[in-house]
Amino acid sequence: MTENSYDVLVVGGGAAGLSAALMLGRARRRVAVVDGGSPRNAPAQHMHGFLSRDGLRPSELLKIGREELAGYGVEVLDDRVTRLDAGFTAGLASGRELTARRVLVATGVHDDLPDLPGLRESWGTDAVTCPYCHGYEVRDQPLGVLGTEPLSVEHALLVRQWSPDVVYFPHTVPLSEEDRTRLDARGIRIVDGTVTAVRRSDGHLDGVELGARFVPRVALFIRTRTVPHDDLLRGLGYEETDAMGKTNVPGVWAAGNVVDARATVIIAAAQGAAAAGALNHDLVAEDVERAVNAFGGFTPEAERAAAAAR
Repeated sequence: MTENSYDVLVVGGGAAGLSAALMLGRARRRVAVVDGGSPRNAPAQHMHGFLSRDGLRPSELLKIGREELAGYGVEVLDDRVTRLDAGFTAGLASGRELTARRVLVATGVHDDLPDLPGLRESWGTDAVTCPYCHGYEVRDQPLGVLGTEPLSVEHALLVRQWSPDVVYFPHTVPLSEEDRTRLDARGIRIVDGTVTAVRRSDGHLDGVELGARFVPRVALFIRTRTVPHDDLLRGLGYEETDAMGKTNVPGVWAAGNVVDARATVIIAAAQGAAAAGALNHDLVAEDVERAVNAFGGFTPEAERAAAAAR
């Protein structure tokens, strides 16, 4: 292989990408990870639900992961893939070009937030989406859930597991009578009206404004629309992945939030590891085929040629 050629190019250096690269490095593959440095959970102070790493800062997990990769000779490039051709040749923002036999895309998603003053400043700390990730830290405190879609009611019913003091703000999403009954039955207070701002003070969210009305809350849960960073995949003709992360595009795998927005950090890491194992098996099959052809052994082509000569 040349300096810029690899067995596997991993695009994205979050939990899925680094986990995949670790597996592939341990499989003695030549691997490059290209990461643009914009993880979805960057605003979060801590991550949770990751066995043995509960409470760790997300940035610290990535730092530890990169250190582990270095021990297996995996190259991590702080760069961005701007072009990915079938074949695979990747053009980077720095101008460098890499070639690879296989590609694993783990570029994640971003959250499309409602346009509310104060919300973006609170995002990832006290305005959040996942109660499994953040609910325990605000347990038994005054919580809010913002209606952004019909399933926001289910979100409110879930958040109720962490606190008896939950307010549901339908915002611009009408509530059915059945949903009002369900919320009432669980003791979730409904505050009708359009939310106009998320108020902050001393660096923390302290409530929700509905025009002149103010409802004190310490955290706000929101179902967001997630936008996958899948331009590279779509450019190759991506449509779907199987259970191991193999896509419909030969030689391309995908893992983590780019193909599963609901995956928490530990699930994304597991998906990356699973995809890497399947990908390595695919490379082994190709290595064997190449070796047999070079050896001049009994290939299907040689069998057909021998049968024709008889």
